[in-house]
Amino acid sequence: MNHALSEYVDLLRENGLDPVCELSAEILSTEVKNLTFDSREVTPQTLFICKGANFLPKYAIQALGSGAVALIGEKRIEGAEPFILVNNVRHAMVLAAQMFFENAPAELTIAGITGTKGKSTTAHFLNSILNRWMEETSRPESAIISTILTYDGKERFESHLTTPEPIDVYRHCRNAADSGISHMVLEVSSQAFKYERVEGIRFKVGCFLNIGIDHISPVEHSDFEDYFSSKLKMFDVSDCVCVNSESDHFDRIIEYGTGKSRIVTFGPRPQDDIYCSDIRKENGHTLFHVRTPEYETDFSLSMPGIFNVSNALAAIAMSYVLGVPERCVVSALAVSHAPGRNEVFSSRDGDVIGIVNYAHNQLSYEATFRSAKIEYPGKKIVAVFGAAGGRAEMRRHDLPVTAEKYCDLILVTEDDPGNEPLQKISSEIAANITKCPYEIIDDRGEAIGRAILDRTLGPKVVIAMGKGDSSYMARGFDFVDYPSDLEFMQKYLKEYDEGVSLNG
Repeated sequence: MNHALSEYVDLLRENGLDPVCELSAEILSTEVKNLTFDSREVTPQTLFICKGANFLPKYAIQALGSGAVALIGEKRIEGAEPFILVNNVRHAMVLAAQMFFENAPAELTIAGITGTKGKSTTAHFLNSILNRWMEETSRPESAIISTILTYDGKERFESHLTTPEPIDVYRHCRNAADSGISHMVLEVSSQAFKYERVEGIRFKVGCFLNIGIDHISPVEHSDFEDYFSSKLKMFDVSDCVCVNSESDHFDRIIEYGTGKSRIVTFGPRPQDDIYCSDIRKENGHTLFHVRTPEYETDFSLSMPGIFNVSNALAAIAMSYVLGVPERCVVSALAVSHAPGRNEVFSSRDGDVIGIVNYAHNQLSYEATFRSAKIEYPGKKIVAVFGAAGGRAEMRRHDLPVTAEKYCDLILVTEDDPGNEPLQKISSEIAANITKCPYEIIDDRGEAIGRAILDRTLGPKVVIAMGKGDSSYMARGFDFVDYPSDLEFMQKYLKEYDEGVSLNG
């Protein structure tokens, strides 16, 4: 990490970013001791990156006031010097991260997972498998960067982004490598590919789970083609990619990937490399048979939801590529459980089933509701959900349209509104509910409570969608502490049980 500012300028120049700066020899010789794009994280001798749609000039001034040695950006800021002007600040950030963190990803075996749904659950499954292997071979716990959790050997926290910015990704890789960690699991969003968040990282194994329509908005992807082509980049940066043979556009995925990397398919077709058959439910577990090129055996999955077999298969396929022993894969999946991903609760009388699921796009909704109909026949379905502000605006149409195909009642509520008025988001969702009774209840906890405690529907399944085990709510530019859906579900099921007892 001991590089002078002049070395960063030379690196930018060598890579065609045309840095323009008028810096003294003294400044150029200054050692860069910190790298960030967040003015709150600036310390003396920080190289500060001016980037982002919401970047304000005051952040640059704050950074200099806190000791930044220089700023990098695409537009000069009045009163902000020393300044290094570049033609591509996102690529400049990648190059700076590579130099500052000494290209740490190259020291790790990294598995990358992309897809419209199932990334977090698959990442958790694979992480559990790797940890079982690490424990058996007396090695440190594997690292993970996911929507659920970030752990790198030094830091462990609940994540706010699927894939963070490259400075953060490279920092976590450096922490992992310095902690003696050998393997990392990394969720890779479409925007991570589009905006170079994983630029310079080579995946030992990648996974392409599926593709649906999502993240189409002015600040994300312009259309489906842009979204799809971003995810296909997994083949450009992976030694091997595991592909779900049940994915939409499977032929196109294979066509793109052929010749770019080794391909391993997984799914229900006998010709799949990782072939799954005989899926069945027994004693609350999902059982299925798997044949790989190296072994053939039965698996048991304790995590609810038949659709999770596909996520488990993805983890099995990646484990096969990474050389994980069969016994570690089988034993880890038998007990693996992803927090906030299809977690199931029940009232004492069994009349109310509560499900907490992170599902937040059309593909995930379809799988979740279809599975609930199959697994809980005869029970009414009540959905509690909203949509995030400022992005993926198509969800305000797609989610209610999908939900009302299966639901008997929909409660529209808050889900990370950000800078958009909650009432605007909720009314746009409600406008697309035409066949199902619905209510708008702004307070998320109140909505979950209403769904559980209202006895007029009789036996029911209450599904809280979109937040999972998240313990914050995005409001404005802040992440505000907020009870998770898990907490709300357990709180109101307890109230329900107490009410049943009082009423005899």
